Amino acid sequence: MADTKALTSRAADFSAWYNEIIARAELADYSPVRGCMVIRPNGYAIWEQMQRALDQMFKDTGHQNAYFPLFIPQSFLSREAEHVEGFAPEVAVVTHGGGKELEEPLIVRPTSETIIYAMYAKWIQSYRDLPLLINQWANVVRWEMRTRLFLRTTEFLWQEGHTAHATEAEAEEETRRMLGVYRTFMEDWMAMPVLTGLKTDSERFAGALRTYSCEALMQDNKALQAGTSHNLGQNFSRAFEVTFQTAAGTLDHVWNTSWGVSTRLVGALIMTHSDDNGLVCPPKLAQYQVVIVPIHKSDDERATVLDAAVRLRKELAAAGIRVHVDSREGMKPGAKYYEWEGRGVPLRLEVGPRDVASSSVVLARRTGGKKETFPMEGLPARIAGVMDQFQADLLAAALARREAASLRGATKEQFIARMEREGGLVYGGFCGRGACETEIKEHTKATIRVLPDPEFRSPEVPSRCIWCGGPSIVEAVWAKAY
Repeated sequence: MADTKALTSRAADFSAWYNEIIARAELADYSPVRGCMVIRPNGYAIWEQMQRALDQMFKDTGHQNAYFPLFIPQSFLSREAEHVEGFAPEVAVVTHGGGKELEEPLIVRPTSETIIYAMYAKWIQSYRDLPLLINQWANVVRWEMRTRLFLRTTEFLWQEGHTAHATEAEAEEETRRMLGVYRTFMEDWMAMPVLTGLKTDSERFAGALRTYSCEALMQDNKALQAGTSHNLGQNFSRAFEVTFQTAAGTLDHVWNTSWGVSTRLVGALIMTHSDDNGLVCPPKLAQYQVVIVPIHKSDDERATVLDAAVRLRKELAAAGIRVHVDSREGMKPGAKYYEWEGRGVPLRLEVGPRDVASSSVVLARRTGGKKETFPMEGLPARIAGVMDQFQADLLAAALARREAASLRGATKEQFIARMEREGGLVYGGFCGRGACETEIKEHTKATIRVLPDPEFRSPEVPSRCIWCGGPSIVEAVWAKAY
């Protein structure tokens, strides 16, 4: 049973609140292996809903699933110089197997570009083999020094898409398409608004030409990189000799992309929507969208009420709604309400003897407001409508919070003050110089999250760099980040 003591408030200690939410909702726990987590059934159910939605979106855009080995020859990683440099501090290395020292050490995959493109070199011969659109669901290991459940762990679950194309234009189109898929998922399913745009050179993926990102703002006004999509150019195809015969009969290297999201999204969901009473989960991703709590005093009442609750469960389930009847004995209704509230179930239905007699139910929303009474007749359609509104309200509230925490056209002084106090997103001009970017990070702890796509840019284009005052070449969005 979940803990019954009050949660630390978000205002008092956001980090403690986050950890307590995870414990109360039984989403994950710490593993005996330092830096790793155990994802509990309640947390894994959310990840499964995410997987199902994303997997269908990938397939709808022409991708197929495959699986590649966990172990990568050490020599593979060193073939792409920037890639090995970027991941060297994070890799776990296997030196012994079967009681013997290995002839060549094996890397436990931090990401799979190298081993996948080694296979693509075998599979691709002609332009007729392109595009090759593959995704894999897998685990990866990155040796993190500072870990946090879901957000940053030594081992985590993710998907990684890897595609090969005949031209740079096709690879760029794919990179942008998948960024759009991620944004659609995050906004439509997670009810989490994101900014999309280009990463600066200092923030791009090791070995990529360009990295694009989805950036979300959490309730503590820190940014979270929620997903990335990379145009890898021909860097990896040259390293692994992934060549093809063009339609003109010449030989060329393929153009690659890679893109991924991880169980970090569960952490993003927690920090975007939850409150001081526990987890708040968008209906589309909740393990149970509705919990039915029977209320009774006598055995006769119990039989009558439970029969009605089971009948309602069947009707709702037949309509595609994920529903659970909490028929546990020896537990008061109030204790059940508290537990399901902490677990983030969007809607609760209360059914007592009077409700059965009047063929009605009492509905309570996780996010508060007055309870409502609905007739049992036609309940599935009404519940579907309430859930749609719940989902929309969560997105609207998160978007309003983000915009309230955004400062556009900021001066240097305003920027510094924002980062010292409330944080949030600061939009301003950027000269493009790495020295300026480094200075800002050292002085404010803020980094450029994205060079925003046109729809997110300010109405007035900044003409001067927010930091040095020199000519601005682009608008940037800064924030402190996870």
